[in-house]
Amino acid sequence: MNILRRGRLGSSIKEDVAKYTTSLDFDKEIFETDILCDIAHVIMLYEEEIIDKDTAKKIIEGLKEIYKNGIESLNLDPSLDDIHMVIENELIKKLGEDVAGRMHTGRSRNDEVATDLRLALRDKVLEIIKLLINMLKDLLNLADEHKHTLTVGYTHLQHAQPTTFAHHLLSYVSAIERDILRLFDAYKRINISPLGCGALATTGFKINRERTKELLGFDKLIENSMDGVSARDFILEVMADLAILGTNLSKICEELVLFSTYEFGTVEIANEYCSTSSIMPQKKNPDVAEIARAKLCKLNGNLVTALTILKALPNTYNRDLQEITPNLWESVYITIDTIKMIHGMLKTLKVNKDRMRELAYANYSTATELADTLVRGANIPFRTAHGIVGEVVRKSIEEKRCILDVIKEVLQKYNLKVDEEKIKKALDPYENVKMRNVIGGPSPEEVEKRIKAFKERLEKYEKEVNEKINKINKIKENLLSYEI
Repeated sequence: MNILRRGRLGSSIKEDVAKYTTSLDFDKEIFETDILCDIAHVIMLYEEEIIDKDTAKKIIEGLKEIYKNGIESLNLDPSLDDIHMVIENELIKKLGEDVAGRMHTGRSRNDEVATDLRLALRDKVLEIIKLLINMLKDLLNLADEHKHTLTVGYTHLQHAQPTTFAHHLLSYVSAIERDILRLFDAYKRINISPLGCGALATTGFKINRERTKELLGFDKLIENSMDGVSARDFILEVMADLAILGTNLSKICEELVLFSTYEFGTVEIANEYCSTSSIMPQKKNPDVAEIARAKLCKLNGNLVTALTILKALPNTYNRDLQEITPNLWESVYITIDTIKMIHGMLKTLKVNKDRMRELAYANYSTATELADTLVRGANIPFRTAHGIVGEVVRKSIEEKRCILDVIKEVLQKYNLKVDEEKIKKALDPYENVKMRNVIGGPSPEEVEKRIKAFKERLEKYEKEVNEKINKINKIKENLLSYEI
């Protein structure tokens, strides 16, 4: 029986209505955190002498038993609405209403669910950060192997300038480091406690919100009870961060698909992340990268759904809020699973150094440095040099002649003199890369410095995330071992 309905609404409820409105399908994500929240609340009620010792002890032991038995042991009756009522109903069956019915004193499901979501989400955010750090550590090791592996960089997907494969890999590291920082920053706004806000106006019982904040490992309290129960911006922030992360991960997938084609041929994805065709036996299709690229699109859709649900909702709690959470958890698990897939593909990637070098030496990728050399050697404006080199490239293509021969003729035409050795050096892709020793550039020396700097920062991030995880684990351990 739904104990919430037996008073004002009566005990009957239509089965189809119960199924339509229940959140039990996705409440499994907050089963454990709901019990932790219950235990912390009961400890506080006992310490503040709102319930007696014997009652508190029985409730806490009953909650521990439910936690130990798991959600599978519960009767997930849709008429009970949500996991909070399922757990309370189970406790009442075990202890009777006179004991178990006191657990909810001074609390609403509104502040309870808001607390549960924050507890569950902070765990997942730290898990995602940890996965990203591990992936970046392996990316840095791969980059370290390829500091001298010459390749070509693209703009508009056309040959642009020579670079190294290490420099290309560090572009992934640089972007995803920002994703890590965004998630760390979001954690600050997740880890604040709404418990004690009640339905919207706190409670007349003399509860101790600071104590439950401490017991649950929150850093701060939400200081307005109406905001405490209605705020879901912390969910929006995480979903936005995941959508941005998904965009960065999707770029990696796209390039894995592209660069593993016969036409590019610079990398090969390991067989375990590919499939073959049902009709064409020669095919090796990059299925995992393609599926990941598609799945990551859902992060954008889920964010827009959540934003739309929240738009123009009145204060404070509205049942609409319930429908945000399945979108949140889908985004979380798509992200976790996809990071693992991309990490696996990158860790097992085969690199075709010869093909990369061939592309770096093709198609006038050194033209920019040639123009820069004219600026330095002939003391002409860059725009003038740009036009001269453009003419050289055009003549070389049209007349199918070596660019070195053509540049000599064009320089004579414009009565310009530049040392031939400097021109040859400018046309050498590897010399191009070595010259670009600016911070963030592709020179092997500079890339080595950036790898070291990234590694040092990753160590700091790893230490921070481990400290947070250890703190949360200790909080769980303390609550589940608490005895009165």
